[in-house]
Amino acid sequence: MRALLAILLALVVTSCTYSGSVKERALDDAQRLIPEDPAAALKRLNGFDVAEFEDSATMARWALLYSEAMVANNYHAPTDTIVNIAISYYGRTGQTDALRHANRLKALMANTDRDALASALYLQKEKEFLLYKERATTRMYLLLGLSVTFIALCVIVWQRQRLRLRTLQNEALIVEAAGLRAGVAREQSACSEMASKLSSLLESRFATIDSLCETYYESQGTKTERKAIAEKVKAHIEALKSDAGVFSEMESCVNDCRDGLLNHLRRELTTLKPEEYRLFVYLAGNLSNRSIALLLGENIDVVYKRKSRLKAKIAASKALHTPQLLSVF
Repeated sequence: MRALLAILLALVVTSCTYSGSVKERALDDAQRLIPEDPAAALKRLNGFDVAEFEDSATMARWALLYSEAMVANNYHAPTDTIVNIAISYYGRTGQTDALRHANRLKALMANTDRDALASALYLQKEKEFLLYKERATTRMYLLLGLSVTFIALCVIVWQRQRLRLRTLQNEALIVEAAGLRAGVAREQSACSEMASKLSSLLESRFATIDSLCETYYESQGTKTERKAIAEKVKAHIEALKSDAGVFSEMESCVNDCRDGLLNHLRRELTTLKPEEYRLFVYLAGNLSNRSIALLLGENIDVVYKRKSRLKAKIAASKALHTPQLLSVF
């Protein structure tokens, strides 16, 4: 399909180029005839179908040569329409020599002899020019319509891509939220007492997230409804991350189940940053890397790097309880 469109476009461009070159050669011939045989030159210029011209430059050149041929034949122009075509174009494009020549021809045509046949042919060309203007206006509106349609299609495609990306992000959030819930459940066998306490602590909070995740996957609603569910999941996770009471209870649970490990950490590594301490608590609570990434609001790759740096920092401290501290990794 693309190859066919490319071939059609190439044919159109080639056809327009060829047509333009033929007209240019014909105008060159007429221009050469004006000094030698002005009547033959005017006859050739009358032979052009002005309504079929494709561009304003060709139209302006024809109008200038036609006016010059009229003057060379000493014919009077019934109106200034044709010479004004050249004056308007060359004035608009800043071609001063051609503009000066057109103005001189306009003045000369006012003082030439009247000829009925020349006047009739002149008025015929004037009508053809009006048809050309109509075609140009129609083509302009068509191009404008096509441009607006193309822009609208681009906007639609962009919006669809944007909605698709947002849907993927929402689904990724749902997966991460579900993974956080599953991560707590998977770690129950690692430390039964601690898992029991953590599960009891987080169960009510994860229940809402779990319910929303199930609703999201089972929902047959609109994209707006599914987006609203995703936003609720995000809000519950944010609330869980910022709940100081939950974190404090988690600290107590980890400390109790690991023989005061957090007390040893605070006492022996006084330079530990708050975010490093929070990461250590999550690790000591046997949360998965994905769960930790979600609670910290970080990419999982960032969590791996932070874990590595924290482990190196603890190992380098040579604290009394370093082996126990490193055991959480």
